Amino acid sequence: MSTISIIGSGGMAAAIGGLAAKAGHTVEVMSRDAAKARALVTQVGAGATTGTYGAAPAGDIVILAVPYAAVLDVVKQYGEALAGKLLVDITNPVAPDFTSFVTPKDTFGAQEIAKVAPVDAEVVKAFNSQFSHVLAAGSVEGHPLDVFIAGDDAQAKARVSAFIESLGLRPMDTGPLLMARTLEHACLLSLGLIAHSVKHNNFSIGVSILG
Repeated sequence: MSTISIIGSGGMAAAIGGLAAKAGHTVEVMSRDAAKARALVTQVGAGATTGTYGAAPAGDIVILAVPYAAVLDVVKQYGEALAGKLLVDITNPVAPDFTSFVTPKDTFGAQEIAKVAPVDAEVVKAFNSQFSHVLAAGSVEGHPLDVFIAGDDAQAKARVSAFIESLGLRPMDTGPLLMARTLEHACLLSLGLIAHSVKHNNFSIGVSILG
């Protein structure tokens, strides 16, 4: 197994960190709030460690588990400390009305992250279409949750897919990073379902292969 660095200390950081530790990965948590980072490390257990916020992450795979409103500043602050890293973007640039985005119409969240990341960092979109508590629970009735991914580098996507599989989840490659725009719309789909039909967030979006 490998070392996975997580920038952030919220619900998604806890969900992914918990699954990663259970799968045998070493988890490093980095957060502006050192107390929250320590609390999450205690929660994750299994030898998880805290890293220094802004310093080079120990893991080659770095999970960007902060809100979209903060992620661009975070990536800029880390700067060349993220050089050569595989950045997993789990964010959704959803506007306060929950029906639109804060990004300009000609771009999308993952693309904006790629613009401010070091040129030799690879950005892969993943985990953005699952709720943290659903993700933390893992498989449902023996069926793994689907995690949609998008990215331009085949090797980077293969590494993220292998990581997802190690968590007991099913990676579903949707294509190049441009498809991250569609995955971000999947978040709006979920929010629409909560508001108009399902009325709760205890569900997941996935693929059923027939026949």
